[in-house]
Formats: sequence, structure tokens, C-alpha cells
Amino acid sequence: MAHPVSAFQAAYISIEVLIALVSVPGNILVIWAVKMNQALRDATFCFIVSLAVADVAVGALVIPLAIIINIGPQTEFYSCLMVACPVLILTESSILALLAIAVDRYLRVKIPVRYKSVVTPRRAAVAIACCWIVSFLVGLTPMFGWNNLNKMRRTHELNGSHAEFVIKCQFETVISMEYMVYFNFFVWVLPPLLLMLLIYLEVFNLIRKQLNKKVSSSSNDPQKYYGKELKIAKSLALVLFLFALSWLPLHVLNCITLFCPSCKTPHILTYIAIFLTHGNSAMNPIVYAFRIKKFRTAFLQIWNQYFCCKTTKTDSNTIAETVN
Repeated sequence: MAHPVSAFQAAYISIEVLIALVSVPGNILVIWAVKMNQALRDATFCFIVSLAVADVAVGALVIPLAIIINIGPQTEFYSCLMVACPVLILTESSILALLAIAVDRYLRVKIPVRYKSVVTPRRAAVAIACCWIVSFLVGLTPMFGWNNLNKMRRTHELNGSHAEFVIKCQFETVISMEYMVYFNFFVWVLPPLLLMLLIYLEVFNLIRKQLNKKVSSSSNDPQKYYGKELKIAKSLALVLFLFALSWLPLHVLNCITLFCPSCKTPHILTYIAIFLTHGNSAMNPIVYAFRIKKFRTAFLQIWNQYFCCKTTKTDSNTIAETVN
């Protein structure tokens, strides 16, 4: 029998739904902008689309599944595991997309003359495909055996229960904390974040050197070229900073859970960390709108063409037809 939803759960669900309602349209707008604007067709924006797809999936898939897990229905172990794994896949996809963006920006300032011959659309597509394949492998590792099934079975047997083996579906019930800390965080989250930090530091260093030297480049105006690269790099570094700020608290809490089992983490901190991770999916379109002129122009174009002026144009056409 289903348990009634508490007031706290209702508040949690409301906030999650609000995040989804911001995240999904915002990131669809990003994808739409890249599709319709020729100026947004280079490799960087292809990687941004990959990141936006992951963020759409967070709002449309992960948040509904997180709500289900929060309610904690009674279910079979692997059914619960399937509900828990998508967030792992999409987190890794976002990290690898951010890493690809960082490498792309590095190449733009390191080899500006040869950049277009090195970073071709085909190679960008292969890189995106590889990012998603690796993300699925990392995120589905618990399905291949690194999970809490044996521990749950031992607990079930110790309780002397002969009933069908079902569990209350919660993330930490099925996902091994050793997997989350040693494999997910220490291998696939922290090292890429540190690598991206180093890449962006080198990007800023290279750009400032070029601005000071005013060396020749593929652009007719080196000052303008590298000035534009500096502005875009700052915006994308901000996206990376917000991602790290949103995801590191939850991973730190996971480390505390694993290394200090006797430590009691307040539930409110866990919920705040979860909101930060999900809320990150809604942040990027806002950053693009305020920080990257090409996106701002594309967003305004979409708004004017499909929403703001559509009714006005229809009314004008109707009046014109009436007059004729």
C-alpha cells in the first residue's frame, strides 16, 4: 500500500518540478538556437548542444525518477537500480562535454591558423559519440555488478525473511558508496575537473600573451580575435565553475558517508546538495543568454520570430486581407 506524501516530500517535489520546468525549455532553446543560427555551428557549440541534451534529460527524466526514489516505493532490486543509473550517465556526459569544450577552446587559441583543419565537424561528432559511450559505460557500471545486491541479500537472510526479495527503492540502498567515491568521484569526476581547471588557466595565459604581443593570426585583427576568445573562454569557464559548485557538495557528502559511517549528515544538507545538482541543468542557458552575444541574438530571434510577434503578424495579415 502506498504511503501518503508528507508535507516535506510535497515541498521537495514542488522544487524539483520547478527546476524541471526551467531546465527543459531553457536547454531546448539552446539546441534550437544552434540549429537555426549558422553562426553557432562550430565545434564548441556542438559540444554545448551535447551538454544541453544531457541537461534536458536531467529535467525530463532524472528529476521524475528522483521524485520516485524520494517517495521510496517497494520494488525489485534491479528495477530500482535502473531508476538510479540515469543520473550517473548524464552527470558523466556533462563532465565529458565540458572537458571537450575546454580542449576545443585551448586548440582555438593554441593553433588558430590550423584550428579548422584539425577540429572538423566529423571529428567533433566522433568526440561527442565517444563521450556518450564512455558515459553509458561509467553510469551503467552498477548494473554490471558493482552494487549493493549481495549486502541487501545478506541483510534479508539475517532477518530470517522468506518473503519475496523486495526493497524500498532509494539511491543509497542500491548504489554502492565505494563505487560513488572511488570510481565515480575519484576517477571520473575529480580528475576531469582538475584537468579542465588547468586547461582554462593555460587558455587565459595564452590569450593574454597573444594580446600583449599582438601576433599575427588567422584573423585580420589579432586584438579583436583574441579579445573575443577571452570573452567566450570566461563565459565557458563560468559554466564549468557553476558545474563544480553544484556537484562537489554532493560528492563530499558521499565521501563523509563512506569514510565516516558514524557521522550523521543532516538531511537538509543532502537535499540542498541534490537541488544544486539538478538546478545546475537550468543554469547554463541563463549564462549563455547573458554572457555570449551569439546566443543572446539567437534567443531574441527565436522569441521575435515564433512567439512575440507571431500574433501581431497574424493580426496584420488578417487586417490586410480584409482591406483587400
